[in-house]
Amino acid sequence: MSRLKKRAEFLKVARGARTPRRGFLLQSIRRDDPAGPGTADTAPRFGYTVTKKIGNAVERNRIRRRLREAVRLAGAEVAEPGIDYVLVGRQGALSLGFAELTADLLGALRAARKAHRPARATTAPQTGAADHETAPGDRPGAAIPPSPTGPATSERPNDG
Repeated sequence: MSRLKKRAEFLKVARGARTPRRGFLLQSIRRDDPAGPGTADTAPRFGYTVTKKIGNAVERNRIRRRLREAVRLAGAEVAEPGIDYVLVGRQGALSLGFAELTADLLGALRAARKAHRPARATTAPQTGAADHETAPGDRPGAAIPPSPTGPATSERPNDG
């Protein structure tokens, strides 16, 4: 399992998807591969950070160690290859049981995996356009009421 270490790597991941949980925030982004697919190391990479707003150094290090151990035991199996992850520790990581923390991590990784799936191309259902007469600029599917003086036309009066 590879780690993120440089500030630029952390900043890049911060632009990606976010998955909040009780003990941490999971940020993730698909790694760019400038040499083409299949040439770079595709193993998932993880970074860990805890802001100075949270406790003293001892507490921050304890949060980081708990997150790192949860990823080592369970998260590395579920993490998608080619994705960079950053776990931003929260105070709740200290009060959660380790089993709960691990379960939250697995759920967050699964949610992040869904966020990185390519969007499916969907086709819009066909509406019965032949059933309605429409004028240019009208909403599709909006019917033009029949005129009491004659057939409906597509001409519109000038607004001035």
